[in-house]
Amino acid sequence: MISPKKQMTKIVAEQPEDSSYEEILKELAFARMVERGVADSRAKRTSSNVEVKRKIKSWQK
Repeated sequence: MISPKKQMTKIVAEQPEDSSYEEILKELAFARMVERGVADSRAKRTSSNVEVKRKIKSWQK
């Protein structure tokens, strides 16, 4: 498993030279969100489409 520091360094290095600070931060945040999503999926901490639709309908009442 790659260390967080190495992963972040790799992401930053892959960005174009003219990337802004904000663009780089967005890429880092996106990578972290994907990592968390994969971990949630593996741990079965997800909701089915049916469950999500039911929740959304309950908010619209």
